[in-house]
Amino acid sequence: MLRAVPKNWYSWKFEIFDGKVCVANLDLAWFREEVEFAIQGRTFEIGREGVMSSVFLLREDGRTIASATKPSAFRRSFDVVFDQTGYKLEAVAPFVRRFVLRKDFRVVGSIHPVHCIGRKAIVELPEYLPLEVQVFIAWLVIMLWKRGSSRSRSLHGN
Repeated sequence: MLRAVPKNWYSWKFEIFDGKVCVANLDLAWFREEVEFAIQGRTFEIGREGVMSSVFLLREDGRTIASATKPSAFRRSFDVVFDQTGYKLEAVAPFVRRFVLRKDFRVVGSIHPVHCIGRKAIVELPEYLPLEVQVFIAWLVIMLWKRGSSRSRSLHGN
């Protein structure tokens, strides 16, 4: 189990912890949906396949490790592929911040906030997924939370 902890209450910079050890830092950019992070001396990048693409890629040294496709602009879900295996990452219900990861329609993991307010999160994903893939999936959820937060502020005039 991993924990995603924002560095400040107002920040979209996260530390990812495995137990008490920080294993990765994620800095969600304000304007671009991409990030670079390191795990044990290896550098990974997450970004779109193209400028307007709905496909996000996890890469190391230009090699794609995993991908996530957002099939609809109106649904909070992704089709994730790692090691030629397909997964579905989706919100459990509209307006709920809890996400589940499904493999063959079976729930194999979840990402959810620790409390109903705040952005600390519990990341419970299968141990057979490498740490960098777990961080990628956590980033997808945090990115959707950030999108939702930005929309909420703009709708309320903040």
